[in-house]
Amino acid sequence: MNFFRAASLAALCTASTAGAEPQHGIAMYGAPQLPPDFVSLPYANPNAPKGGAIVQGEVGSFDSLNPHILKGNVPWQLRFLAHESLMGRSYDEPFTLYGILAESVETAPDRSWVEFTLRPEARFSDGTPVTVKDVIWSYETLGTVGHPRYLGSWEKVESIEATGERAVRITFNTADDELALIMGMRPILKKAQWEGRDFAESGIDQIPISSAPYVISDFDPGRYVVLTRNPDYWGDGVVPFMNGQANLDEIRMEFFSDGTAMFEAFKGGLLNTMRETNVQKWDTQYDFPAVQSGDVVKSIIPHQRPSGIQGLVMNTRRPLFEDWRVREALITAFNFDFINQTINGDPQPRITSYFSNSILGMEPGPATGRVREFLEDVQPHLLPGAIEGYELPGGDGTERNRRAIRRAIGLMEEAGWTLTDGVLRDDAGEPFAFEILLQTGATETQQVVDLYVSALERIGAQVNVTTADSAQFKERTNVFDFDMTWYIRGLSLSPGNEQRLYWGVDAAGTDGSRNWMGVESPAIEALVDRLLTSESRDDYIAAVRALDRVLISGRYVVPIWHAPISRLAHAKELKYPETLPMYGDWIGFQPDVWWYEE
Repeated sequence: MNFFRAASLAALCTASTAGAEPQHGIAMYGAPQLPPDFVSLPYANPNAPKGGAIVQGEVGSFDSLNPHILKGNVPWQLRFLAHESLMGRSYDEPFTLYGILAESVETAPDRSWVEFTLRPEARFSDGTPVTVKDVIWSYETLGTVGHPRYLGSWEKVESIEATGERAVRITFNTADDELALIMGMRPILKKAQWEGRDFAESGIDQIPISSAPYVISDFDPGRYVVLTRNPDYWGDGVVPFMNGQANLDEIRMEFFSDGTAMFEAFKGGLLNTMRETNVQKWDTQYDFPAVQSGDVVKSIIPHQRPSGIQGLVMNTRRPLFEDWRVREALITAFNFDFINQTINGDPQPRITSYFSNSILGMEPGPATGRVREFLEDVQPHLLPGAIEGYELPGGDGTERNRRAIRRAIGLMEEAGWTLTDGVLRDDAGEPFAFEILLQTGATETQQVVDLYVSALERIGAQVNVTTADSAQFKERTNVFDFDMTWYIRGLSLSPGNEQRLYWGVDAAGTDGSRNWMGVESPAIEALVDRLLTSESRDDYIAAVRALDRVLISGRYVVPIWHAPISRLAHAKELKYPETLPMYGDWIGFQPDVWWYEE
């Protein structure tokens, strides 16, 4: 399966220019693959039985049940499982939405506005109807006092208004074709629930009411959350998008202090599913009795999603990391081959760029064609390697890694640091010292960092490793109170406006944003603009590849490895469809299309 299915490949050649008429779905480019009378998503089983439970484990804690605000530490699943939007994303197409609460969507030919029409059957879990007033209130509230991920897109909204009893139109003040889709994915909340309440301060005391098939039925702060399927869910038999989804009667999330305790809970039967990221552990420790008897099944799920970026991010807001040569030195000191072998046993592929493992990833060597043209337009703002080609520094596979260590020390000297008596110091005699912040209980991450610190000490750096519980970690990273920390940023095959949230100028100064590295690059801004306004598939891909080059040559993250497959162990009764979507590993994260079968 390629980046785009055959139908999408043809459609992507030109932007959609359809007139303003209601449609059952909307695509970023071209038309949706599925016809108006589709029965279910191609990777869902519409005949799946209802019932049973899935019990998942999480490391950390929580102190809030509202995933739509900055304040508090929330179980991440609630954002996706306990809330519903006007439209839902198909994980079998790069960026295509189909109606859920909305029975139809229409846009202006230039996508300067989008209009949604609600289904008359749509109901909240308390049985009250979902109204246009609820939609408008949700958008205005999320866009002004909600989580920062909602704020940027709301600034591009000129107006939102009811155009009928069940219709709402959103008009934009910016040319951006993706906005019509983004607006279809906002969670819809019940306005009446929040009258007289401060939405931005809500936590454990208020469970947001939604129209989703699951409701929060029980919880103990920091210990567990239980989602129960609403037997009166309004969308059953009404919404084709939901056929074959939300099959489980119960989804339970248990929280643990560390990964070891969570794994033991799985072995003991408290959990009935476990996603494993450590290859060596998967190969050597998943032979306990339940696996041997067949009661627990080991599943390998392939995917075609970009690698994203994962590793140790450097906070360039700190003067210590402003110089790209310092960042290059710290990447060079990371003994990837040795650490990969030590941690994984069976070495995993390295993350070589932010979009590696996909057609969107930069090609090796010098930039050519449209990619080069786009980069030359922003050349004054580029670092070495963006145009001529950048390759992550490698090691010799030994623990000492002498050649790389010598090169790292040389880079530090070029940046004004001198190795004296085993310590790097600047002209004022101050040592090169920083803190690595980690979340408590992240066993594998700690192992990686321990090996890395040994290498850093050999180049003369003084490193202090600090651990914080999940609430403290979130609080510190929200305000960028760290030097270096563990960073994971997943990326899709349809990058768009979210790129500004990840590494945009405005996000660099916005608490709670995902721009942890603090990058402020005119080149990134220009290339995101270009990919958002691309009118052809070729220009879009070229813009993303150019952006990829700027990001990786920025040397903001010490990258580790990625897995082109997901490793999932689960009770034999838990089933998932044989037909996998393009984003196959999504099935390993979300139980949407799973079912329980005795």
